[in-house]
Order: sequence, then C-alpha cells, then structure tokens
Amino acid sequence: MTSNASDQSPDFHEVVELCSQLIAIDSSNTGDPATSAGEREAAEWVVARLEEVGYEPTMLGWDESRQNVIVRVDGASPDKPALLLHGHLDVVPAVAEEWSVDPFAGVIKDGFVWGRGAIDMKDMVAMMIAILRRWKTDGVRPDRTIVFCFTADEEHGGVYGAHWLVKNHPELFEGCTEAVGEVGGFSHTVDEGTRVYPIMTGEKGIAWMKITATGTPGHGSMVHQDNAVAKLADAVSRVAAHQFPIVWTDTLRQFVAGIGKAMGTDLASVEPEVIIDKLGALGRIIGATLRNTANPTGLQAGYKVNVIPSTATATLDCRIIPGQEEEFERQIDELLGPDITREWIVHDKALEISFDTPLVEAMTAALKFEDDASQTLPFLMSGGTDAKAFVDLGMSCYGFSPLKLPPDLDFAALFHGIDERVPVDALTFGARVLNRFLLSL
Repeated sequence: MTSNASDQSPDFHEVVELCSQLIAIDSSNTGDPATSAGEREAAEWVVARLEEVGYEPTMLGWDESRQNVIVRVDGASPDKPALLLHGHLDVVPAVAEEWSVDPFAGVIKDGFVWGRGAIDMKDMVAMMIAILRRWKTDGVRPDRTIVFCFTADEEHGGVYGAHWLVKNHPELFEGCTEAVGEVGGFSHTVDEGTRVYPIMTGEKGIAWMKITATGTPGHGSMVHQDNAVAKLADAVSRVAAHQFPIVWTDTLRQFVAGIGKAMGTDLASVEPEVIIDKLGALGRIIGATLRNTANPTGLQAGYKVNVIPSTATATLDCRIIPGQEEEFERQIDELLGPDITREWIVHDKALEISFDTPLVEAMTAALKFEDDASQTLPFLMSGGTDAKAFVDLGMSCYGFSPLKLPPDLDFAALFHGIDERVPVDALTFGARVLNRFLLSL
C-alpha cells in the first residue's frame, strides 16, 4: 500500500540494536586503504539487513575493500523528483585505552549506545535501515522516490566513496534533485519550552595545504642567516596566531536572528563572540563557522641533528567560508610572506543554500510533531561531508540527522571524541522524525 505520515508514529525500537551491531563492526578509516578496516564488512552487514526483508540492494566500490550500498525505493508519484538520503559507514580510529568502554563493542548502558561512530554517523545509518525494514514489512511506499546510499571513505574525503560513485555511477542517482545527510537536526535546549534544532544548509570549503620554506643547507655548528627551519617556524607561528575576520553569511544572519528570537532578545547589535559564549556546546559548533581558519597540523624538516636542511615543510588544515576563496588566498599569502611557497593537497568547494524551502518546511513539521517545543534554524558546518560530492550532480544538499538530546550532553565534544555515545531515546526519536519527514514529501 501507499502511505503518507499518519497521526501514529511507529516505535522503531529496532534501531537501537541495529546501531549497536553496526558499531561493533570496526570500520575505521585511517586514510590508507592498506590499513583501513571493516568498510566492506559494514557494507555486507547493511546488505544482509536489507535482503532479510526483501530488498535487492546494489553493492559496489572502488576496490573489494571499499564498498558502497545503494537501494532505490520507487515512489507512488513518479513525476516527483527523487530524493537522496545518504550516510557513511566508515569511522575515524579510536584508541581503546582512552575509553571507558570498548569503542568497537556497541555497548548499551546507562541509556546510551556507546562506541566509535555512535553519532558520526552509524546512528543515522541505523535509522535509515530501520525505516527501510519497517516500510518493507508493513507494505509502506513513499510518495516520492528515495535513493538510500551507504558510503565508504567519507572520513578521508570520500575519494573512494561518494566522489567515486558520482564520477563512475551517476545513473544510480538519476532524478535526485535534493540530498539529505549529516550533520543537523540535533537539539539545543534554550529553556524548558524551547529547543532549537539546527539544520545544516552549508559547509565551509576544505583546503589542506602544504607549505615549504627553502634555505641554504650546511653544518649545524656554523652561523646561518638563511635557515629553512627558522623561516618555516616563523610562518607557522604567524598563521597560528592570526584570527581571521568574521564573515556575515546569509546563514549566519538567519541563525543569529532566529536564536535571538528563541531566547527572547534582539541580538542584531551583539558581537557574535558574545552570542557564541552563551550557547555552550552549540556555540562551539557555530563559532567554528564565523570566519576562515588555518590550523597547523604537521611539521617536517631535517634528517640529522647537526645538518641544517635545505627545505622544511608544514601542513595546514584550512576551512573557507562560502564565497571567500579568493579573499582567503590573499589572506594566507600575506601571512606566509614571500619566502614561503604553498600547494593544495586537497581543495574542495564550500556550499551554501537557502533555508526557506519546502524540504526544510517538511523537516520542521516532522520535528514539531514529535517535539512541540522544537524550532529549526540554519547553520553552516565547519567540517565537510559527502554533500560535496553529490552537489556535483546538481543536488541541493542538507544535513538532517534528527536527535533529541539531554540538555547537559556536550554533543560537540562527541564527534571524533572519547566515549562517543548516543542516547537510546534520541535514536528512537530520530527514526520516528526521519520516517515522518520522508513520508510527508
């Protein structure tokens, strides 16, 4: 049968066990295909869960170890454009000795599912699978065609995952005009009667840079005025100490206006840093999107303590506000100075789209049904997601992975952090919201 969202919400208790099982698969992505583990196993697990209820998913990838899974659910109204819902199966590594639980055991305790990937992003993957399984067993069919995509390699830029799929198999996404993935839809409690759910409507650009200083090599005992290591150290120090100016994007303006309204105050004349300080964990997320950033992440120079090398290099993790690419290059060149050369290791686009769309209205309505205190606002993400690949196919990309969180949970610290965990109640809430959203389109 065809079904739209009704007044009843399925309980989706299965999502908790699905999330636990998926976390127990160590799909760590080290950035090196030779040492990354478990991405194929995670993909095979997804295929098995979908085949159990009658789906025929497609599994394919760059090589045998990096596999992606796609299943297309045809909608009742084929004239409507299709929607892509995507989540990644890989996670960043975890050092077990630093955790209070085994990061790859999928432990369920104290009202949480614990483990690497619990919120980045095996929680949403579990929601997607739980919804697909419920649709098949209950005979539910969405009105709009939805492509569910489970990707590899997102944690290292998606070269072997989303970008590979877009380049080599664009036909899998035929008809998709919009895409929904991470990160967004998590709650921030303003007071007992108000919870703000930021929805991701843009991402800073990723720009990983290698910088090089050159000088005159020689013996370490001699006086040297042309020392590559000293030049590099000066340049890195200048970059690290610099604070780039605030950039008022459309997204930031809407967020500030909206959070002010939610807090019952006019924030138009308040400095953004002051607002950020008042928002706690959410403030750290938003604060990283106020300006361009360039953080030194690596240094390499020399091969022997008594030899002055001819070159010294460093790496910088740069994140660029949408529309700021040329201005950022001018800023960084001024900071580095004439003695330093630079080259891009990775240079991916920044994204920003409108918050005022029917798709966002549907997200807002689905949240409102489950949480009457909810309000939605746009935000710009400081990191990057697979959206950077799917936008190349002309899709408008949003981040919406709904979670209703305890007010005292430091959500921002859990991303790639120690003791990553997701509340059990947030998982079932998220599955209900996501299901209602998809069936309302």
